[in-house]
Amino acid sequence: MSETINNLETEVQKVSIEELDNLLGMPGAESVMTPSDKKEESKPTFFSKDSVDMSFVDEPEVEEKEEIIDELDSSEEPDLSEELKVEVKNEKVEIDDIINEVETEDSESNAGRPKLDKEGMSQLTKELISEGLLTPFEGEEDFKDYTLNDYKELFNANFNQKAGEFDKRAKHEFFSNLPHELQYAAKYISDGGTDLKGLFSVLAKNQTVKELDISTEKGQESIARNYLEATNFGDEEDIQEQIEEWKDLGKLEDKVGKFKPKLDKMQESIVQKQLMEQEKIKKEQENASQMYIESVYSTLSPGELNGVKLDQKMQNLLYTGLVQPNYPSISGKPTNLFGHLIEKYQFVEPNHGLIAEALWLLADPKGYREKISSVAKNTHVEDTVKKLKTEQSNRISSSGADVNAKASQTSKRGLQKPSKNFFKRK
Repeated sequence: MSETINNLETEVQKVSIEELDNLLGMPGAESVMTPSDKKEESKPTFFSKDSVDMSFVDEPEVEEKEEIIDELDSSEEPDLSEELKVEVKNEKVEIDDIINEVETEDSESNAGRPKLDKEGMSQLTKELISEGLLTPFEGEEDFKDYTLNDYKELFNANFNQKAGEFDKRAKHEFFSNLPHELQYAAKYISDGGTDLKGLFSVLAKNQTVKELDISTEKGQESIARNYLEATNFGDEEDIQEQIEEWKDLGKLEDKVGKFKPKLDKMQESIVQKQLMEQEKIKKEQENASQMYIESVYSTLSPGELNGVKLDQKMQNLLYTGLVQPNYPSISGKPTNLFGHLIEKYQFVEPNHGLIAEALWLLADPKGYREKISSVAKNTHVEDTVKKLKTEQSNRISSSGADVNAKASQTSKRGLQKPSKNFFKRK
């Protein structure tokens, strides 16, 4: 059927429902899913997992040893089965025992340093002493009561002694290989000699005299002049006249032959005299040092210094600080603690107030102590006066409070009743 509306043609057709369903794709009964008795197998994918057999968890564990025991029960050797049964029953106990044994061995291996074998150490020490390699302490030839520290002290003492002997022997060998002139100089310096210029001038003259040749005329005149000067023959003019006389008489060579050995001995004695003088000075210094040490010890041993008690620690500090030169000095020589502190507070860490106070004490000990005691007394008096003033002020304040309290009480007690008014109406 067709119609024409405003010059437009339209056509209407009839379509069945089935054709409409096919056109629009509407779902039908065959498209509805229904349960089915048969399960369709799904295809495995990449993320799908295979089923794992976990049945062994629920099943009882089978021990191979029990099967062996069952087989052996039916065999002709019952003794072996019994042994295996005992082994299976006691297997856990044996493992525990093994673990305990291993732990015990480890604990024993880590127990620390073994104890000192006193008998072995004593025997070793005695053998070293018998071989001359070790020297015991005086009166201590028995080592049964020695501890580890005692052995260490003994060995250290022997090592120090050996080192000292080696050092002394090395110095002696070095000294003996030096020329005689240097030996004199070394001994002079070791004894504390300081006049090196005078020493070397004497050594130079001694060497010059030794090298004079008596076969030459010049050597003969020098020997004769040195000998006459050493024997105080006279002045220079007298000595020259005597030499000329011997030359004229032809006796100079004979005289010089007699003078030369005597002159060498005289020059040697001059050197020895100077060395002996220095050695004497060294001995005097050693004696003075020993007396100084003994004096310091006797001063500090009572444990009291000018009325002040000293404990053992302070005694040791004062003693070592006065007698042991353990500190370097500006002079290059070691000094004791006293000298070290003087230099320290003078130059290194200047504290001239402390140095002046020490100088005051050393210059005028009595005046310094009196001044210190007077300062202490004045301080004590000032403290006492302050305490008295404080106590007096406290008393005054307390007494003022009492007066005020009494006055208030008196004023309260002094109140009188007003007198009756005779003109008051009854």
